[in-house]
Amino acid sequence: MNVTLAVKQYISKMIENSGPGMKVLLMDKETTSIVSVVYTQSEILQKEVYLFERIDSQNRDNMKHLKAICFLRPTKENVENLIQELRRPKYSVYFIYFSNVISKSEIKALAEADEQEVVAEVQEFYGDFIAVNPHLFSLNLSGVARGRSWEPTLLPRTTQGLTSVLLALKKCPMIRYQLSSDMAKRLGESVKQIITKEYELFDFRKTEVRTKSQGDDAITSLLNQVRTKSQGDDAITPLLNQWTYQAMVHELLGLNNNRIDLSRVPGISKELKEVVLSAENDEFYANNLYLNFGEIGTNIKNLMEDFQKKKPKEQQKLESISDMKAFVDNYPQFKKMSGTVSKHVTVVGELSRMVSERHLMEVSEVEQELACQNDHSSASQNVRRLLQNPRVSELDAVRLVMLYALRYERHSSSILPGLMEELNRKGVSERHRRMVTSMVEYGGKRVRGSDLINPQDAVAITKQFFKGLKGVENVYTQHAPLLQETLDQLIKGRLKDSQFPYLGPSSLRDRPQDIIVFVIGGATYEEALAVYNLNRTMPGVRIVLGGTTIHNTKSFLEEVTLMAGASHGGERVQRAGGHPNRR
Repeated sequence: MNVTLAVKQYISKMIENSGPGMKVLLMDKETTSIVSVVYTQSEILQKEVYLFERIDSQNRDNMKHLKAICFLRPTKENVENLIQELRRPKYSVYFIYFSNVISKSEIKALAEADEQEVVAEVQEFYGDFIAVNPHLFSLNLSGVARGRSWEPTLLPRTTQGLTSVLLALKKCPMIRYQLSSDMAKRLGESVKQIITKEYELFDFRKTEVRTKSQGDDAITSLLNQVRTKSQGDDAITPLLNQWTYQAMVHELLGLNNNRIDLSRVPGISKELKEVVLSAENDEFYANNLYLNFGEIGTNIKNLMEDFQKKKPKEQQKLESISDMKAFVDNYPQFKKMSGTVSKHVTVVGELSRMVSERHLMEVSEVEQELACQNDHSSASQNVRRLLQNPRVSELDAVRLVMLYALRYERHSSSILPGLMEELNRKGVSERHRRMVTSMVEYGGKRVRGSDLINPQDAVAITKQFFKGLKGVENVYTQHAPLLQETLDQLIKGRLKDSQFPYLGPSSLRDRPQDIIVFVIGGATYEEALAVYNLNRTMPGVRIVLGGTTIHNTKSFLEEVTLMAGASHGGERVQRAGGHPNRR
């Protein structure tokens, strides 16, 4: 199960179907993101696609020498734009591909608009999601909850995204959902409804090519979790600083469709103001995606040394034709390597600067202590000490108090009021201070299905202790997301039906081989790392993780603030039933 490969194959098939000749790729805002994450512009140029346009752009020229490949979401707006396009076609022929199911009435409207008979093909290619990594996808949706219920417009979009993943991977799953979440149940029912309505699409036995990887004979489970009430048991994971490359970049710099905005970096050159990090096209990034910060530093040094060896000597003589040919042949490779080196040196350099400037190693050590240990006295002292450090940023101070509040909100010696006063003295804005209360309402004990750590569980604490002895980097990576435990139980056939019931009367007798887990409210790169490691260490099991978005701390706090605001704005009666947290 590889979501990146699935989307790439769809796009390749579109281009292939249009035959030889010059082409334009006509997209909307969302499909532009879907394509750009899996293909670079230069890769698509090699397939004779010379122009990239938006369907909603009013300033496109007539280019009858070009074939148009249209890849669009099946929205009313896109269908209307396409109808107008077909009435006055700008290109010679149109190959139309929708990223999801389109209604017969809309197909009929398009056919009626095609008076000049320029449409060669209309198909559904189910790439209606952002393939972030081979085992990770996102729908790029934020603010999906209104109080503890779905934002009405976003349930259908989430359903479409999730069903398109199932169709792209050729899976017809058994659905399990988190019982404590009405949102999870509603999404499960909505997906089930589409599977029932479009039953022919989900009958993969009819496909000509049948392989085990297509899952025709695999046991597939769709685990539908929500980062709300009881996976808001795991309001902790999105609050922690990260120390693996991809997760760290997203936490400190922000990854948006594999792009990083470095424009605010001191002294940044023009060509590095925005850089792309894609494991598909960047060997160094692919090899270091899940390595910790210490290992990345070593590997950057090795990359630099390798680059220096391959760098053409300034006095290199081009005396013969063969010398010139060798230089020209090697130049593109050298230039590509030069770009890779400067990009990663810049990114790692900026990460290093931020770690040092914000004392993040010290902050992270206390975060891990709060998330994994059970020593209130030590935690209290350490949090207070860091709040009094002027180098600790406002965001880091607030997240430490949030973690303390989630961990020790009902402790008899809780110093939470004192810590809130420390935030005030530090000059932390009222907006950020209010977020602490919102976080406790969102993911505190009153709405959690389980505790963050059970003090009686001596075995778990002993394991944690020995894990900490294995090496200094483990001090910063002790925490394991709750999702890891949930998936481990699912794989071993021990996940309780009382917590994750099946949707409908049927249930799996055997252990699942293929698992798609979807987190309403947003997944994290720490959870993606856990899934990556489970895929590596559990033979015969393939897991794909998806989320309405991919969170870092900032985006998670914005989501919590939105939900808290919705609840306080007229939905207070629902609070007894719990807030929608990350599930």
